[in-house]
Amino acid sequence: MVPILLVLLLAVLLFGVGFAVKALWWIALVVLVLWLLGFVMRSTTAAGTRSRWYRW
Repeated sequence: MVPILLVLLLAVLLFGVGFAVKALWWIALVVLVLWLLGFVMRSTTAAGTRSRWYRW
């Protein structure tokens, strides 16, 4: 998490606040899609068998 914040701080310094906000929006969107995908995959599989990747 810390490297992402450092990259965003560097983006703010180099490109300005607007670019950093757009990057943060896309990162949040990707995380949301991955979380929803993991939730759907976990709900479709059997309740007892959970993969390591989907245990959030």
